[in-house]
Amino acid sequence: MKMFFATLLAVFCAMPISAQTAIDARGGVVRWLDKVSGETGDIELLRGQSAQNGRLTIQLDDCRYPEGDTPTDAYAHLTILDKFQQKPVFTGWMLASSPALSAMDHPRYDVWILRCLTE
Repeated sequence: MKMFFATLLAVFCAMPISAQTAIDARGGVVRWLDKVSGETGDIELLRGQSAQNGRLTIQLDDCRYPEGDTPTDAYAHLTILDKFQQKPVFTGWMLASSPALSAMDHPRYDVWILRCLTE
C-alpha cells in the first residue's frame, strides 16, 4: 500500500502545473453606488489614475484578465480613500465575476470593478 501512494505521489509531482497567463490591461471600468441617494456611475480609469466621486477617491492600481478570456472576467487592484478617514477604506484585489468575494465595507458607498480596458 505504501508503494501505491508513493507511486501516486510521484505521478502527481511529475505533472506540469499549468498556470493561466494574465494580460495586463491599460486600465479598467469601475462602477460606484451611493446607497443614500441611489445614484450610480461608471468611471474609466487608466492604470495608476484616480478619480474623485463624492467623498471617495478611487484609484486603479492594476487591472488584469485571463489570456483567451473576456476582459469582463477582470481582477483589479484598487485603493479607495474616504476624505473623512485617515486610512484607506479599501485596498486590495476585486474580482469582476465575484464582487462580493472582496467587497469594500463602507456605510454609504459601494465600488466594484466591471471590466478591463483592452484598447
